[in-house]
Amino acid sequence: MTTGLHVASHPLIQHKLGLMREASCASAEFRRLLSEIAMLLCYEVTRDLPLENAPIETPLEPMMAPRLAGRKLVLAPVLRAGLGMLDGMLSLMPSARVAHVGLYRDPATLQAVEYYFKAPSDVAERLVLVLDPMLATAHSAVAAVDRFKARGCKEIRFVCLLAAPEGVAHFHAHHPDVPVWTAAVDRALDDHGYIRPGLGDAGDRMWGTR
Repeated sequence: MTTGLHVASHPLIQHKLGLMREASCASAEFRRLLSEIAMLLCYEVTRDLPLENAPIETPLEPMMAPRLAGRKLVLAPVLRAGLGMLDGMLSLMPSARVAHVGLYRDPATLQAVEYYFKAPSDVAERLVLVLDPMLATAHSAVAAVDRFKARGCKEIRFVCLLAAPEGVAHFHAHHPDVPVWTAAVDRALDDHGYIRPGLGDAGDRMWGTR
């Protein structure tokens, strides 16, 4: 396994991903499955969050119970496809802060172009999970992480549904300190920058656009 790359092999994740890949999967079903996989990936990416003990009263006696330590983390979906992963993550972490990164891929150059950015004022003091279903060329992922590092963020993790080997290599060439969590690493990119075998354009399939 590539350093900093974590592939979630849980059977439920793999089963749901297989359903999403089918061309016949309707938009509503695609969104539901993506949200469910995002929730399952949330377990994986937050497995090592620090805990601290706090005093509580059970119905029978007092005890020291574990709770998450430190500031609540930030979920940062890359618009627009990353929004499909947000609700699944928030279902487990409803108190998380949410940042938004607006990027689109120039069809001629495949480079990422930013059009919107909004994050909590103290984002530099929090763990940031950048969410985007596809790590293809990785230009958008690199640009999103660049933006958070420019704000002083030191602890960043990237979470996606699918990755291509080229995208993983390009991403870690720019950000070797940022680990990647994904449900699968597919064969390769095609000439148009799409992941093969992949599942098509996640944003279009999610929202019923072309």
